[in-house]
Amino acid sequence: METTSNSSDFIREIIAEDLETGNVETIVTRFPPEPNGYLHIGHAKAICINFEIAKDYKGKTNLRFDDTNPLKEDVEYVNAIKEDVAWLGFQWDGLFFASDYFDEMYNRAVLLIKKGLAYVDDQSADEIRQTRGTLTEPGQNSPFRDRSVEENLDLFDRMRQGEFPDGSRVLRAKIDMASPNINLRDPVIYRISHVTHHNTGDKWCIYPMYAFAHPLEDSIEGVSHSLCSLEFRDQRPLYDWVIRECEMPHISRQYEFGRLNLSQTIMSKRFLKRLVDEGVVDGWDDPRMPTISGVRRRGFTPEAIRTFVRDLGVGVGSGEVDYKMLEHYIREDLKLKAPRTMGVIRPLKVVITNYPEDSVEMLEAEVNAEVPEMGTKQIPFSREIYIEQDDFMEVPPAKYHRLYPGNEVRLKNAYFIKCNDVIKDDNGNVVELHCTYDPETKSGSGFTGRKVKGTIHWVDAQSAVPAEFRLYDSLLTDEKDGDTDLLERINPNSLEVVNGYVESGLKDAQPQDKFQFFRHGYFNVDPKHSTADHKVFNLIVSLKSSFKI
Repeated sequence: METTSNSSDFIREIIAEDLETGNVETIVTRFPPEPNGYLHIGHAKAICINFEIAKDYKGKTNLRFDDTNPLKEDVEYVNAIKEDVAWLGFQWDGLFFASDYFDEMYNRAVLLIKKGLAYVDDQSADEIRQTRGTLTEPGQNSPFRDRSVEENLDLFDRMRQGEFPDGSRVLRAKIDMASPNINLRDPVIYRISHVTHHNTGDKWCIYPMYAFAHPLEDSIEGVSHSLCSLEFRDQRPLYDWVIRECEMPHISRQYEFGRLNLSQTIMSKRFLKRLVDEGVVDGWDDPRMPTISGVRRRGFTPEAIRTFVRDLGVGVGSGEVDYKMLEHYIREDLKLKAPRTMGVIRPLKVVITNYPEDSVEMLEAEVNAEVPEMGTKQIPFSREIYIEQDDFMEVPPAKYHRLYPGNEVRLKNAYFIKCNDVIKDDNGNVVELHCTYDPETKSGSGFTGRKVKGTIHWVDAQSAVPAEFRLYDSLLTDEKDGDTDLLERINPNSLEVVNGYVESGLKDAQPQDKFQFFRHGYFNVDPKHSTADHKVFNLIVSLKSSFKI
């Protein structure tokens, strides 16, 4: 069987054995996000694992929203999650909501009460927390734990009817307050919340807790392998207990894999939401954010992310992955896709004094030297051009091979030029260079009369397109003091905005078009702020990295 993975892993081994023994006939997985924020790159790993494993075994994957907490949920998040999953290249087989099953969940909770396995507790959240116990000490039974079945049924029905205020009562599973697994110490499975739900409106004022709802959803949908990240391992006994004691017809099984953690970033939806709410970033899709919408806007490709996740593999470890590794995969994907072009980020004007004043010629350049079938393009060249400020030094250090007074360099795809005069403003700043060119040195002419050591890029001043460049660095600094507020770790240099020029051929560049700017890196046309009259380019990744795969 052809698979999307280059090698096996423990989950695929389990699935293969389940199919071989007949324990499972059809593989069904699910991606179950809570619609309380935007997805981040860590979710991309879970998405790829669930969808690709099901595909490997000709199964199906559902997209299901665990919308059990209307206080934090919003339709905006639902729509964003759908867009992210589709952008990554996956199509769900079924689209479901936990709220689709609220009636069934309520009935299963009633069943637990009738079996003497659930009770209504009048304690406050703080009281429940204080009597829960610790890792070394057992919890204490609630004074309401031994209520009769009849009283619990009555109170639970009155909770549903809206008779009690928020926080006044909860429904708890009756399991074992002395269990070494804190998750089994009579967990809360229903709470009162008089909030309008995005899907069910005002039908309900009590809502199931995630740990109770999730296994029921899996069983209702016939999920064969419930794949989740490692932090849910301790909840597996509760997962099994809920399915068993609620007498669900389908037995779903939970398996945990290591989550994805990237260096110099954080993947906590709570913290990411704080960045958005406090205006630290330009929304959930800020290109500095580790959200899927953020990396999409920045210019990452779904193909690169999928390959990155596959090569990481499916293991039980959750070590930190160097962010440079992800950037490596982006470069590898873009180098065969992105056209090569020239952009001058910090322009310095050059006047070629011996070039005809009214002349413009078209020079030929390869679109992508690594992909010859992408062909060639024509770029204009005239008397005045822009080069990078740091491609000129009035007093250069040793082994500086770019432009300086008396030195000759090659203009990429054009001619040799020699710096003759330096023009400065009243403050002594270099504002213009006067150079001469040698017409015999045209690129592609076969000229071999002499060689130069430096090649610099440029754009034609007459036809160049003004552009804004957004240069990104890590959102967080490397410092990891456990007592430091994460906002104090925000890198003040995570974004630099500069204005320059790009080749005239980019005047019609569209949002999400990607280019490699000579010597600068890969850039993406910003889909949020770039317009026909104001081009904005986001730095995706630099050209080189010290990372070794």
